[in-house]
Amino acid sequence: MQNVSCPSCGAPVQFKSHASVMAVCEYCHATVVKDAEGVKDLGKMSSVLEDYSRIQVGTAGRLGQRSFTVVGRIQLRYSAGMWNEWYLLFDDGGSGWLGDSSGMYVVTTERELGAAWPPFDEIRIGKEYAFGGGRYAASERRVADCIGGQGELPMRVGAGWQARVADFRSGTGFATLDYSDGEQPVLYCGTAVTLEEMQCQLLREDEQIKESAGKYRGHVASLECPTCGTAISYLPGLTSHIVCQSCHTQLDAASPQVQVLAKGAALEHVSFTLPLGATANINGNEYSVTGAMKRRDGEGTAWSEYLLYSTRAGFLWLVETTEGWSRALVMHDWPAPVNPDASQLVVDKQGFKREYGYAARVEYAAGAFNWRVTVGDEVQVVEFAQGQTRLAAEFTPEELTWSRSTPVAYDQITAWFGQQATRLAARTPPGLPVKLETMAKNFMVAIVLMNLIPLIFNTGGSIGWVLFGLAAIYLPSQFIGGGVPKE
Repeated sequence: MQNVSCPSCGAPVQFKSHASVMAVCEYCHATVVKDAEGVKDLGKMSSVLEDYSRIQVGTAGRLGQRSFTVVGRIQLRYSAGMWNEWYLLFDDGGSGWLGDSSGMYVVTTERELGAAWPPFDEIRIGKEYAFGGGRYAASERRVADCIGGQGELPMRVGAGWQARVADFRSGTGFATLDYSDGEQPVLYCGTAVTLEEMQCQLLREDEQIKESAGKYRGHVASLECPTCGTAISYLPGLTSHIVCQSCHTQLDAASPQVQVLAKGAALEHVSFTLPLGATANINGNEYSVTGAMKRRDGEGTAWSEYLLYSTRAGFLWLVETTEGWSRALVMHDWPAPVNPDASQLVVDKQGFKREYGYAARVEYAAGAFNWRVTVGDEVQVVEFAQGQTRLAAEFTPEELTWSRSTPVAYDQITAWFGQQATRLAARTPPGLPVKLETMAKNFMVAIVLMNLIPLIFNTGGSIGWVLFGLAAIYLPSQFIGGGVPKE
């Protein structure tokens, strides 16, 4: 460990790793660079946005047989969102990175590149590449800006510094080719992990997160739409893109001041079964609905998707279709083969068969999302099934993601959300109204026909009462199901 004085304010600055070349003074936010001549002040470094991440500088954990401590981080923003890169110092003197994006974590360390690697501009999403002694499928390619720094770091970053990176997956294996310093990349390899697997300690508590989230240097980011003034709930640092539910203005929330991206077009109001802000206790974790959107495929079939967030369990999706509800989680253990054009996949030694391929288009969106969503956005979707479990690949020319979904019973949704799901109270489970209505009407008609039999043999004075009774039986059947809303 090396202790120096900040050239700007004189406060003590610690370099825990001899490999670190810069640190951000926690008092004045000056960028302190260490070189052979001593330390220099390169000016102010933008503060990181205090977000909902449970990780902080000082968090400790264990990866395999190696213990580590988080000593710094940088925040990066690209066209579709933002993420954190936490700098790790291992107890054996080595270093690495912990990528933290929307509650998904990967740990990587620098590896030898080798002779075979693809040029940045030629990387194609979903295609497999061989480099660094392994085979990986390209999952994402992006150019990101550094928007903040904290603690100590192994390279000089600051205003104007960009990261040109491509990510690759193979099961839980993960690799990044970093082209930030030139055409020949630096290779980082590792694995997808969870905080529980790493036995992390000194994580931020829920109350600590709530108190600091949304603050740049103590200033709370605006929670009001600058166009219409509507109050908007969002998760600073995680839900970096907002669509105002009132005027549909698109907002960029990943900055000290919420910035208007585009004034939303006037859209027809769309109602959702789960309102924004609705809360639920799912498997012991408190979730809230942060975003909702309507999607439609090329054949005209529409469905609703709800983004939920928990400070302890991260993100999950609830999907509502005419066939019922399902719960979907983004996968950190990818299938093999990863190519969505395959006819069969294997996950956890189970085979999944390809069923559908279609384009999904965003018809409406409201609330806060952890990536940039706009009406008209379109992705290609390929679905695979094994029993009631489904896998879905969603891909664009820049990104490929996999999710796993399972059915959720209608009664379970009502148990989770109760009276908050106002539309559920007026509905019966999807698929039942038409069947029950048809059965009831057929039963009523059968009773009417049976009561016609006496009329054939008896046309006396009682016929009026018989007709009155038949009407009392038959007419109500014509209104069965009338109270069920039609989608």
